[in-house]
Amino acid sequence: MEKTDLDRKGIPAENEAGAEGLSPCGCAENEAGAEGLCPCGCAADDPSEGAEDRENGRNSDAADADAVCCCRTKARSEKEQRDLINRLSRIEGQIRGLKGMIERDAYCIDIINQAAAASSALSSFSKVLLTCHIRTCVEEDIREGREEKVDELVKTLQKLLR
Repeated sequence: MEKTDLDRKGIPAENEAGAEGLSPCGCAENEAGAEGLCPCGCAADDPSEGAEDRENGRNSDAADADAVCCCRTKARSEKEQRDLINRLSRIEGQIRGLKGMIERDAYCIDIINQAAAASSALSSFSKVLLTCHIRTCVEEDIREGREEKVDELVKTLQKLLR
């Protein structure tokens, strides 16, 4: 998709008006943006999401992963997008290789070494994406006075550094 086919939020321009009953991002839009929900009606911005897990001392990362808002997007350059997709394709190949190794009854240490390589590649992907995020999204939001982006970044770094 050409960058010119995207609006300023990275939403495909042909969907700007939204299909019937859908928001521009394609999700079923919540009419009034119910309290605790993002405008599209997903629970991504619901502060109570995962609260019970936090109160009981359980890790709520699984809930956090499910609470991804479909309205938050970022338009990436063709080069950045191509690089990220190429990295993910290589990682996907490594994971398929791991599955094949299991199916072929490969030696445990060989599988572990391949799993470590895939894990390292995924970690490298995260570092590249985090660097891009800091240099674009965070930098821009701070310049525009939206300091909450720093809190979001700190929370993300805490998860990555566990």
